[in-house]
Amino acid sequence: MDSAVLMVSRDAAANPAMTSQQITDAVQRYFNSLYNDKSAFNVSVGATYTPSTSSAAAAKILASGQGAIKTDFMKIAGFPQLSFGTSSTSTWGNSRMRVALVLDNTGSMRDNGKMAALQKAAKDMIDSLSAFAKTADDVYISIVPFAKDVNVGTSNVSASWISWSEWLDEPPILKNSKPSNWDATIADSNCPFTNNNHGFTCTDRPATLSGARSASRIPSSGRYAGYICPSADSGRKIPGKNGVLYNGCYRTVTKTIASGSGASCGSTQYCACSGSGRNRVCTQVLHPWRDTDSPGDSAAAPAAPRPSAAEADGGWTGCINDRDQNYDISNADPSSGSNGKPSTKFYAEQLNGCLPATITPVSSQSSTLKNEIDSMSPSGSTNQAIGLAWGWQTLSTTNGPFPAPAKDKAYVYQDYLVLLSDGLNTQNRWSGNGSDHSPEVDARQALLCQKVKDSGTVIFTVQVNVGNRDPLSQVLQDCASNGNFQMITSANQTADAFQNILTQISQLRIAK
Repeated sequence: MDSAVLMVSRDAAANPAMTSQQITDAVQRYFNSLYNDKSAFNVSVGATYTPSTSSAAAAKILASGQGAIKTDFMKIAGFPQLSFGTSSTSTWGNSRMRVALVLDNTGSMRDNGKMAALQKAAKDMIDSLSAFAKTADDVYISIVPFAKDVNVGTSNVSASWISWSEWLDEPPILKNSKPSNWDATIADSNCPFTNNNHGFTCTDRPATLSGARSASRIPSSGRYAGYICPSADSGRKIPGKNGVLYNGCYRTVTKTIASGSGASCGSTQYCACSGSGRNRVCTQVLHPWRDTDSPGDSAAAPAAPRPSAAEADGGWTGCINDRDQNYDISNADPSSGSNGKPSTKFYAEQLNGCLPATITPVSSQSSTLKNEIDSMSPSGSTNQAIGLAWGWQTLSTTNGPFPAPAKDKAYVYQDYLVLLSDGLNTQNRWSGNGSDHSPEVDARQALLCQKVKDSGTVIFTVQVNVGNRDPLSQVLQDCASNGNFQMITSANQTADAFQNILTQISQLRIAK
């Protein structure tokens, strides 16, 4: 009965000229096509249609049905047959929805046809959701591709909600402890960094520049002579840093501390003396990070604190990582925050393999949404929580970088969030190596999931587990509202999973 009423309500919403008799006939027709229990008899269906009287009053169909079935055991007690009845009510015209599609774009999505299947299923869902709309404001959809980070687009480079406080920092592992051979590291020396000790090695130029290559020795000639440039971080030493590029290099600077017959280093670090008598010279080897006095500094540090979106080499590519805890599990307004710790702002990050697909704020333009789906390309590790956080942000009418349109009080709204991922969480800003399951990332996500559900947003989750490669994602299952979790084991099942979600959304539109 629910399905029949829903189908008629969609017909009536699309064709406001339908009469009460046409609606009643349609209920009977749909019911007859759906109900095929031959054991029932005297089955009848009726419907009452109440048209909308204002923008604040929904149109309504109340359908009821009754019938009877013959009994076996109960006829001994004098009941040869039992009657049954049911009813269903559907409303439309004052119901609106907003849906955030939070979609896994991690590197493993390139395998087994998963990305292609997701793109087709997502575009079909956009078309189906859009079909619910009678006006442009009835259905809004956002797209949030995620991996370890999300891409907010380089056009937001000057946005007040972005923090650049970590953008120019040297590698954290080197802030308080330099390599043992640091003072002897000069042009043509061996690279002082190792993956085992530091989590990165050296490159022949800033790693943010195109064409940067691994280097076993410090450049001795050319534009970057004497520059000690960290490679992309492997995350081996500091969890959460896998794939991060550092925006700068250390420059080799030789500074004279003292000269003459009495010259000495005293307590000066990294100092050595040579020569004798009045030719004696004591020099200190320094390696300033992003030294502003160094020649060619603009080349050594190509990415300014707010780099131009037009910079082809070294400029910000749009990636944002997690907010400071506990803002990472909230929907607090980031625009008014400071750069202090903890900050409400979102941190810009230069990530190796930053996703090309950007967040699309809520829109009713299906072509725009589907174009963004087409731009998705797999890369990186899994941080479902950051996708979830930004999906929630896109549904906010006040507290987001991409605020949704205000809600008209004359209508009833429901927010939905669909989260699909093909793997377990492996990395966020603080934890994980990008390969192995990270329970710490799960813990942050579990807190966030509850906050999103507490806000009234209905969450659907899908785990794509081709070949049962991974165990059940408990955090993904628990994140779903009212058991709205699905695990699929083939990319071809993605369309069915999304269709099941559409069915659930449709049923939630049934009033009774």
